[in-house]
Amino acid sequence: MNLTISGHHLEVTPALSDYVKAKLERVIRHFDQVVDVKVLLTVDNQKEKDKRQKAECTIHVKGNDLFAQSAHADLYAAIDELMDKLDRQVVQHKSRLQDHHQEAAKRLVA
Repeated sequence: MNLTISGHHLEVTPALSDYVKAKLERVIRHFDQVVDVKVLLTVDNQKEKDKRQKAECTIHVKGNDLFAQSAHADLYAAIDELMDKLDRQVVQHKSRLQDHHQEAAKRLVA
């Protein structure tokens, strides 16, 4: 799995990088066929202080790309919210891949 963590108007510290990796473990635990992960952490200069910190993530899994973004006043809270969204998407993607059809019951010959 390739992991890319980058920052826009922000220096990605080792603490931020470790936090993202720790939160990403939960997503990978649900679905282990993750090929590539790109995380973008951004600080915008907006008038709205509560939506200033933004986290975006693109996950390339076998057969599909999953994208989520989150904005919050605190960057760590934005990362938490982002990983919750990605976790839901990964679980939904995994359930689509699994075959839920049961084989028809064979008739009993009497």
